[in-house]
Amino acid sequence: MRRIDALGIGAGIFATGGLVYILLSLLGVERLSAGIWTQFLLTGGLIGWLITYVYRAITSNMTYHQQRRDYEEALLQKRLDAMTPEELEQLQAELEQEKTRAQAES
Repeated sequence: MRRIDALGIGAGIFATGGLVYILLSLLGVERLSAGIWTQFLLTGGLIGWLITYVYRAITSNMTYHQQRRDYEEALLQKRLDAMTPEELEQLQAELEQEKTRAQAES
């Protein structure tokens, strides 16, 4: 996320809070109560977002981790595409040897 995106999201949340306050005031809610309810809703939204952020951080399901996985997969695919058929056969033979060795150890 770019800095301008974060600023835009922050301004949008600020504006949403103001609109909720105005809407509650127009619906006849007392100004003090409208302010308290607006703060309650915005705080609840912040806590909800924080919970999802912590969950994504714990499960490594964040943009950086996904970009890194995609990069590593693309790099491996590029290396495989650059290999000659003989090198591919040798790699496949090594993988088979490791597979049989792992099965024998189990």
